[in-house]
Amino acid sequence: MGKLGLGLAVGCAVASCAIAAVMVGRRVRSRRRWWRVVRAVDEFEEAALTPVGRLKQVVDAMAVEMHAGLASEGGSKLKMLLTFVDSLPDGSESGIYYALHVGGTYFRILRIQLGGQKSILGHDVERKPIPQHLMTRTSEEFFDFIALSLKEFVERTGNNSQYSQGKDLGFTFSFPVKQTSLSSGTLIKWTKGFSIDDMVEKDVVECLQRALSRRGLDMNVAALVNDSVGTLAVGHFYDKDTVAAIVIGTGTNACYLERADAVIKCQGLLTTSGGMVINMEWGNFWSSHLPRTSYDIDLDAESHNSNDQGFEKMISGLYLGDIVRRVICKMSLVSDIFGPFSSKLSTQFALSTPLMAAMHEDDTPDLSEVAKILEETLDIHDVPLKARKLVVKVCDVVTRRAARLAAAGIVGILKKIGRDGTGGITSGRVKGVKSGKMRRTVVAVEGGLYTSYTVFREYLNEAVAEILGEEIAPYVILKEMEDGSGIGAALLAASNSARSVDTVQVL
Repeated sequence: MGKLGLGLAVGCAVASCAIAAVMVGRRVRSRRRWWRVVRAVDEFEEAALTPVGRLKQVVDAMAVEMHAGLASEGGSKLKMLLTFVDSLPDGSESGIYYALHVGGTYFRILRIQLGGQKSILGHDVERKPIPQHLMTRTSEEFFDFIALSLKEFVERTGNNSQYSQGKDLGFTFSFPVKQTSLSSGTLIKWTKGFSIDDMVEKDVVECLQRALSRRGLDMNVAALVNDSVGTLAVGHFYDKDTVAAIVIGTGTNACYLERADAVIKCQGLLTTSGGMVINMEWGNFWSSHLPRTSYDIDLDAESHNSNDQGFEKMISGLYLGDIVRRVICKMSLVSDIFGPFSSKLSTQFALSTPLMAAMHEDDTPDLSEVAKILEETLDIHDVPLKARKLVVKVCDVVTRRAARLAAAGIVGILKKIGRDGTGGITSGRVKGVKSGKMRRTVVAVEGGLYTSYTVFREYLNEAVAEILGEEIAPYVILKEMEDGSGIGAALLAASNSARSVDTVQVL
């Protein structure tokens, strides 16, 4: 081989080595970037862990806060509000009853015909938009529109003989209200885009009742309720062992049936039944035992109600998708695995919880639904399969934590009323029975996260059983309910329509 040939051979070898070195360097850098992403996900998963020991700490904290909220006003982040519902539907109700649900840009009118023996013979519903201009006008204009819509609905759905029976109305008003009796409550503030200034601190039922009179509609608002109380009413109508209700959808809340003498902040509270439904407003629950991550801290700081609704921000549908978005944003910042950084990753609530659930439950071999949602919603294209799998893992971590914390909240309620078996199986024993048979306990559950998100529901049910243990768990039943805000309000109107005097007194 001549000098020229030798030189070419050496040059080629050097070039090959250089190319190989570049390729190896790229692979090393790529691997490092990948492991940075994996480490970010692992750190999030570790911070969000909910082992049963931690869940039991949350259970205890929930029960303690419930006691504190019942003892004094402002004694706890849990408001523990009196609902003035001291008796619940039992299935014996009969007749025709109506319900109104006002809680957003749409409102619903409902009519049910009850036939006793836990039967609903007829059920009509109408959903109507609220004209935007009425959301900022006067209370008289707003309620006149509601009353006129109700009158037209009554005339359309029932003949005169039926209407003569159906004069009692349940009213679900999903805005912050300070309830003063079963059928009265003052508006604390508007939310959801409403701003009717002359309504604030006024009795919402009185405003509605006046509008009904102006429209010539002889109807009586028999019950003012919120969604969770309505859900409890539906549950108890079908099953008298129902003692609590949870709503877990876009937002979350819980209520339960408490002994009247346990409401210490209202000393001398007298009820016919000896009980009182308590609206917990549990979205505001907080405890140091909740597994809060840096993403939760950032979400709270950027929210319009920072340092408020801490429990809700970890478990409800409004926030879960946004927590996932924040983790994906971090993954994109520490690596180029998702390609160029997408500005949509910096947009609050760009990823909704329903889309998060769709990614989580994607069962295609190549996770094509995940790829589609990342592309169409977050403007992230050509994501490799291994990265899509990590996104599904993030969805799982967020969902599992939310469901298990909600489960701990439920068991916290059961602990407060002695239905969790912590004193042994005899602590929840049926009265008068010496065999040690545990009382059956039913919790009514409503809301899209539970009813429509299969994985969430499975995680929640599994966690309740895990916390309670195999001896107690068979006696606690979670029952899916529908339309507590409508049917529940009408049922409460039915169960309270016969009262000639108030049966609840605060002395």
